[in-house]
Amino acid sequence: MKKTLLITGGAGFIGSHVVRLFVQKYPEYKIVNLDKLTYAGNLENLSDVEDSDNYIFEKGDIVDKEFIQSLFKKYDFNGVIHLAAESHVDRSITNPMEFIMTNVVGTVNLLNVAKNNWSDDFADKLFYHVSTDEVYGSLPETGLFLETTPYDPQSPYSSSKASSDHFVRAYGNTYGLPFIISNCSNNYGPNQFPEKLLPLFINNIRNNKELPVYGDGLFTRDWLYVEDHARAIDLIYHKGKNAETYNIGGFNEWTNIDLIKVMCAQMDEILRNDKGTSEQLITYVKDRPGHDKRYAIDASKIKNELSWEPSLQFEEGLQKTIQWYMNNQQWIDNVTSGDYQKYYMEQYG
Repeated sequence: MKKTLLITGGAGFIGSHVVRLFVQKYPEYKIVNLDKLTYAGNLENLSDVEDSDNYIFEKGDIVDKEFIQSLFKKYDFNGVIHLAAESHVDRSITNPMEFIMTNVVGTVNLLNVAKNNWSDDFADKLFYHVSTDEVYGSLPETGLFLETTPYDPQSPYSSSKASSDHFVRAYGNTYGLPFIISNCSNNYGPNQFPEKLLPLFINNIRNNKELPVYGDGLFTRDWLYVEDHARAIDLIYHKGKNAETYNIGGFNEWTNIDLIKVMCAQMDEILRNDKGTSEQLITYVKDRPGHDKRYAIDASKIKNELSWEPSLQFEEGLQKTIQWYMNNQQWIDNVTSGDYQKYYMEQYG
């Protein structure tokens, strides 16, 4: 095999799309997918590549440093693409320690093991850390997040990711570990666990349930189709510069309420409802603590240096996303049972 790569969190939403892309595009690579298979990790996401000769799945926890060390000894990795993370802001407010353990301690474990196993020869090695735009905090009505924007995280989730970003840079500066970091805007698309806005609301509309909108609904996010994010990760891993940061965004800002109304209209067409039927399900609920008002990414650097840009306009990507969830009800049923239902009631009542 030309390279042996460890992809952490590869059974999750973004991770599964990255694993699929690398397995299919690089048959000469050995792709090892490490996932703990928590509530958001689902091997069904990779059923189409699970029998590929260049794909291996390992179940384990990045917090377990002895296990991580055993994997490096077993596979002698050339690179790490680190996506494993707790990523839901609401959950981080409820249980911040879980986010500190996975996102901070887990990342440092990976860094230590990579450093110790690669220290004799860093040539052809890379630790690629996938992060979020939420580390930058909240924007006013104008302006964009740049790679040089100072960090200002506002939630336990974004604080844990900001901390992990700093540790990655510290290992590069202190020990010479080759690294790249990317910070991405909100992703959407197939296989996303339905605690996140789009799959949650698609499923709720289908089941004639309320659509809980935080505050006034005017919180603004930049949205990116998940397969475009996977393509960006591919480009950055292979062509990005060592010790650089790349912001990945969709050039695609929407307020939550405007996005929801577009989604409602598309769902009404698919379900053959009367116009405006789904909008009647919108229910405004108390805003959550530490809710950032606006995120918006300036993705000029990756566009100019690596010739990357989103392939889909939002309405087209949203339509593809809705259709996927409508065609995969069994997948939704499999992930929206048990603990998820309990959690849903705790968060939204």
